[in-house]
Amino acid sequence: MKDDIKEILLDEQQLRNKIKEIGKRISSDYLGKDLMLIGVLKGSVPFMADLMKEIEIPCTMDFMAVSSYGNSSKTSGVVRILKDLDFEIENKDILIVEDIIDSGVTLRYLVDYLKGRNPNSIQIASLLNKPDRRMVKIDAKYIGFQVPDHFLVGYGLDFAEKYRNLPYIGILKEEIYK
Repeated sequence: MKDDIKEILLDEQQLRNKIKEIGKRISSDYLGKDLMLIGVLKGSVPFMADLMKEIEIPCTMDFMAVSSYGNSSKTSGVVRILKDLDFEIENKDILIVEDIIDSGVTLRYLVDYLKGRNPNSIQIASLLNKPDRRMVKIDAKYIGFQVPDHFLVGYGLDFAEKYRNLPYIGILKEEIYK
């Protein structure tokens, strides 16, 4: 797998430091609130697991699986919910936890969808933000890193379901995904 990586963009220590910083901010911002983290499967799992360890206030969690990509690297624009929430979110303060904000299409749909369930608030925490590919406006309260428009893998990010288990975020060699 390592031979498929052109360059390590963010190493393990950089990820740890940033997640610790985000966790502190969330702990402060949500003190006294009914915080629920909603992880967007599958890419958010490593980030959400590490982020929860850094949040020092009570919180609950749930997961959703949504897709607008299918088997492509470009959004189709059609969002499908593959797995809905297991718990009610009414009157809770929701923090959607995402690995990367890319086109924004899926996340915009998800925010609008969840608003219909009457939470107190909805915010977004994303480890990565790739603004060069944005198709819709998305406001994320917590952003780890702005990243360039490269094919990124590792730490939850995949290509054909592979590379998610890399402990860093790397740029995939072009010949692998072309």
